[in-house]
Amino acid sequence: MNPSTEDQIKGKFHEVKGELKEKVGKFTSNPDLTVEGQDESLAGKVQKKVGQIEKVFEK
Repeated sequence: MNPSTEDQIKGKFHEVKGELKEKVGKFTSNPDLTVEGQDESLAGKVQKKVGQIEKVFEK
């Protein structure tokens, strides 16, 4: 598996994991967990985008 695909998969995983943390944080009224989830989700989106850009330059 090439690195761009790995970045996209890992990015999507972190994005989903972050969204889940954010929802749990809101449900439990835990602002720290909510912020942690938002951060992880954003980092996942960035990593996924990096993988997409790498894929364009591989061609």
